Amino acid sequence: MAILVAVERDWISHRQARERVNIMLSALEHTQRYRGVFPHFINGNDGSTVPFSRLDDGSDLVETSFLIQGLVCVRQYFNSASAEDLAIRERINRIWRDVQWNSHVKPGRNVLYWHHSPKYRFARNVPIQGWNEALVTYVLAACSEEYGIQSDTYHDGFARNGVFLNGRDYYGVKLPLGADYGGPLFFAHYSFCGLDPRGLSDQYADYWEQNQNHSRINYLHSVHNPHGYKGYGANCWGLTSSHGPKGYLASSPASDFGVIAPTAALSSMPYTPRESMQALRHFLSLPKGKMTGRFGFVDAFSPATEWYARTYLAIDQGPIIAMIENHRSGLLWKLFMSAPEIKHALLKLGFQSPHMENPGNQITAEPLRQFI
Repeated sequence: MAILVAVERDWISHRQARERVNIMLSALEHTQRYRGVFPHFINGNDGSTVPFSRLDDGSDLVETSFLIQGLVCVRQYFNSASAEDLAIRERINRIWRDVQWNSHVKPGRNVLYWHHSPKYRFARNVPIQGWNEALVTYVLAACSEEYGIQSDTYHDGFARNGVFLNGRDYYGVKLPLGADYGGPLFFAHYSFCGLDPRGLSDQYADYWEQNQNHSRINYLHSVHNPHGYKGYGANCWGLTSSHGPKGYLASSPASDFGVIAPTAALSSMPYTPRESMQALRHFLSLPKGKMTGRFGFVDAFSPATEWYARTYLAIDQGPIIAMIENHRSGLLWKLFMSAPEIKHALLKLGFQSPHMENPGNQITAEPLRQFI
């Protein structure tokens, strides 16, 4: 998705983008998969699986769905009749259609599971239940005709028939879904780099309201600063999962370690444009040798202790680019939501969206022909 933004902003050419996409597709085609599902970590030399943990040495459905979300955008972007674009679309379709989403449903349980191991099977035992970052996993799983899920798997599994509802106020802001204070802010980003939350709703929530209110609660937490951390305020905020001084942290207003992750505020640009821009300007004012480097902002920093990460995480950097572009032009939202399979899946699961107006005219075989 970031590569597509680079083309639109004239940082690279269409030719350079095609070359990079084809390299990536070649790597993915030679990666070890499990019923079409990719592992969490991949050995870049030979495509073999690098185990995430002892029981997590096989397929990772959520990370696979983030990958497929990006590939759908790429497929929709390279939509000309040229042989080059046709080849890209065909390669993406093969990867996407090989994913056996229903292989991650444990017998007797109507919910998708995050991991499956060829040796330990479902021993990792993490059901994909909301509210979290995995809404797009269920949307994509509903797309597949051969390996897909039915709507009740979404309602029983992810939504738990409404168990993920919240409805309480935090700092004067009502939170429709999820844990107290909303959890890490990446919940509002990862699924929504492609999935357009504007006007997206179902029987449980308005997802623009959910993400906007989640972001605002996260911002207001730093403004109120209940722990008294030095440096927190209206121009320095953003709690999400990131690197920390002693390892990886899952930060949120309910679990605040005094570590700010730039991706949290900057990827929230569509939801809190004024507050996110304040944070951006402040981050740029911090010591450049520590706060910024070759890949942009470092992953996180602690204003109180003046600790700065020496690392960059692609899964934190990518949403900054994607979500700022969505704020500016809606590019990736338009691409992802233009896919007829996505419209069909959303309708199947009971969603409403402006992208699905007159769905009877859109969910037919006709629009699919250009991608086959």
